[in-house]
Formats: sequence, C-alpha cells, structure tokens
Amino acid sequence: MKTSLTVQMEETLYYYCRNNGDIVVEEVTMPEDQGIVDTLACRLVDNQFEWRCYELKVSKADFRSKAKLSFIGNYNYFVLPTALFEKVKTEIPTTIGVLVYHEYLSSEEQQLPGYFTVEKKPQRQDLLVNEQALLFRLIASQAREVGKAKQTARGLRVFSTNQLYKELKKRQPEYDLFGGGVNYYDRFSEDISNQAVEALKEELAATREAYFALEQRLLEES
Repeated sequence: MKTSLTVQMEETLYYYCRNNGDIVVEEVTMPEDQGIVDTLACRLVDNQFEWRCYELKVSKADFRSKAKLSFIGNYNYFVLPTALFEKVKTEIPTTIGVLVYHEYLSSEEQQLPGYFTVEKKPQRQDLLVNEQALLFRLIASQAREVGKAKQTARGLRVFSTNQLYKELKKRQPEYDLFGGGVNYYDRFSEDISNQAVEALKEELAATREAYFALEQRLLEES
C-alpha cells in the first residue's frame, strides 16, 4: 500500500509533467523485462519522442531496495523528499537526475500538496528499449486509466452485490474513515437500516391514507 507521502509526490509529479507538455501515466510495465517504472512521461521535440522515467522513493530502505530500476528513458530521475535526498545524494549515479519534493506548509489556496525543485539534472542517453514497444505500453497504460475513470463515473452499479459485500467485510475491522470510532462499514449498515425504516414509514403512511379514504367512502355509501 502506498504511503500518503508517495501519493502526494505522485500527484504532484503528474501535474508537473503535464505542465511541461508531457503525456504522462503511472505504473507502466516496461518492454523487454525492464520492470515497472513508477511514472513514464513522453513529449514531442522536433518531431521526435523524448522519454522520461521517474522512480519515486520515500525512505532509505526503499531507495536501496533491490527492486529493478526502470531507467530506460532518454532522461531518468529519482523523485525524493528533501530529507531522503540529503541522506542518499552521494549514492545517486551521475547519469540520473533528481527532483526533490517539498510539501507546502499550508494547503490553503494550493491546488497541489507540494512542488519540486531540480537538484540534479540527468544526462541524456539513448533509449534502452524498442520505442514502438514502449509506445504501445504507454498507450495500454493510458487505456487502463481511462477504464478506471469510466468505471468510477458509472458508480457502484458496475460491481456485483457479492463484490461490494466482500469489500465491506474486508474494510470493517480497521477502517475509521469518518472519525469518532465509526467506520465505513458501520455507517453503511446504519444508512441501510435508516433507509429501510424510512421506506416502511412511507409505506405505512400510504396504507393509512388508503384505509381512511376507503372508510370515508363506505360511510358515504351507507
């Protein structure tokens, strides 16, 4: 599961790349068994594609992990919070650039949680994988994100009752999304109960109204 810091950095990086005119998508599987890059960006320069790969790290353990680094682009970057950069800057290869993330002290009137400074520029290299294969992976990942957005727009109706029930059961023990010790599962159950009670009240009121109307008609006929 991603940490809140990772999510903040990922969100800020997405819009950082977009503001630079890039097509950008997260978590792209690289061709030729080159792993999964955290964020892949592509821009058109003089009618040629220019590829950038970003690896996000939030701790020394994460930075020193043996997981494959997918630095296959023309320009490649580590994306690090300030404190981590200071601890590992001597370990960063000369060819790799560094974006350092700074969180805003106050989120008021800010559209993003933070911003980046370029602490180290990357050296250009030749693309290390087939460009057509990489372009296909970019398109496939974009299609995946569009699918997620369409599913979200359609709401809960795209999920079966069994899927929803399993998700609620999974969240029940540990989630406290609303504060005060009331989790989502509890609130959902309470809302359903309240809806059932309100529906019964409406049905009872309608039955009483029909009964009184029938009683009045019988009195008028007698």
